[in-house]
Amino acid sequence: MHLDFTSEQRFDDGVLERRFTLSGIPGILWTPDAAGPAPLILICPPPLGLGTVYPRLAGRARHYASRYGFACATIELPGSGERPRWAEADRARADLRRAMEAGEAAGPGLVDALILPLVERSVPEWRAALDALLALEGIGGPAGYEGGVISIGVRLAAVEPRIAAANLFAGSLVPASILEEARKVAIPLHVLLQWDDEGNPRQASLDLFDAFGSREKTLHANMGGHTGVPAYELDAGARFFARHLG
Repeated sequence: MHLDFTSEQRFDDGVLERRFTLSGIPGILWTPDAAGPAPLILICPPPLGLGTVYPRLAGRARHYASRYGFACATIELPGSGERPRWAEADRARADLRRAMEAGEAAGPGLVDALILPLVERSVPEWRAALDALLALEGIGGPAGYEGGVISIGVRLAAVEPRIAAANLFAGSLVPASILEEARKVAIPLHVLLQWDDEGNPRQASLDLFDAFGSREKTLHANMGGHTGVPAYELDAGARFFARHLG
């Protein structure tokens, strides 16, 4: 895949933000105003569109870049934002909404239909983004991964040797097959869990954490709903990456 920059702006904190396309896939790269190659963190967005979640992503990325010297990048997930609609994903999301409105738990078939096709499409794109970004001047490896959908992070951590550490957000449904893949993950992990996350069973997140094969894995559990992650967890994640990415 080929990366083309389409715009750039530099902020008062010295961080350079550049928008790009990766063979048509929209993405954003944030780099610090510092000499030498910067370690790279891939930040996976939720499947809501980069335009919708930009303030949240940019806030994290600029904090990491300006205070800790990391480069950060994200790409649009399949079927989200400006990318072509994906009928299969739209149907699965509609089925999930109907189940939740009816007060029903999402069954294994629905979870698989919602998550597994997204993982299958997304992980090769993240690996291609890693190829292109690590080839840029001023960016070095190994790399880190952050965010959700957590199943994308599990698959990427299991198959991509350039990912040296991952900060995972436990807040999305997890298929049984991803739980098995988690046993192959051996890199250091920092996992965030919102204890009262509506729609995402707590026990499933705990089972996933238990399944990870990593010798170093830390679970930070905080009270509150899906969007109530405490602000101080941002620095906790940054310190985690600083330990493992340098």
